[in-house]
Amino acid sequence: MNLTDNLLGEGWYWAAWAVWLPLFVRSVLRAPWRRLADSTQLNVWLGMIVVLTLVWSLKAGVKPGLDLHMLGATLFTLCFGSHLAFVGLCLVAAGILLNGAADPFPFAANALMMAGLGVGLSQLYYRVFSGILPKHFFVYIFVNGFFGAAVTIISVGFCSTLLLAVAGAYQLEYLVGEYLPYFLLLAFSEAWLSGMVITLFVVYRPDWVATFEDSRYLAGK
Repeated sequence: MNLTDNLLGEGWYWAAWAVWLPLFVRSVLRAPWRRLADSTQLNVWLGMIVVLTLVWSLKAGVKPGLDLHMLGATLFTLCFGSHLAFVGLCLVAAGILLNGAADPFPFAANALMMAGLGVGLSQLYYRVFSGILPKHFFVYIFVNGFFGAAVTIISVGFCSTLLLAVAGAYQLEYLVGEYLPYFLLLAFSEAWLSGMVITLFVVYRPDWVATFEDSRYLAGK
């Protein structure tokens, strides 16, 4: 989703700014910045921002606000935790704004839907899956990395559909028939991207994945 200046009413956008700003400040204050003191971790964090800026810029859509692109929120959250992931994805949203691929006024609304909701749902699903499923290496990869990413982007698509319908931007029937189903297709790409990268990271660079612990997922403790 990439909201434009005239798609929703001004009230929606001002409300989004009022919600996004304190959430962003909270994440900036609570984020474990000390981790990025390691130059390798900093390079990975910045690298994800650059790559996802390119990914978000490669979007498809036929009407304003109905753009489709992969999200990367689950991957970012698993690797760096919710606060660093939220800040990072907000910088990605700022990146597509600076390169002219987005309008400035809806920035907060776009950041809330893609970064805030994406990271929040990723963190929620991670906690739920970790609480009810065995602590196993393959459970972490396939459930959190693959399935979690797919469910997250489908959920973001569902919430985007509801927002556009409630705000009166498009008819619900049109969104359900011509917009929401494509998130089911996009979920396969999102799951493949997230799962593949997470697999490579936990095998070769487990220190790059904040939510992965050898003692939990290899030793089963």
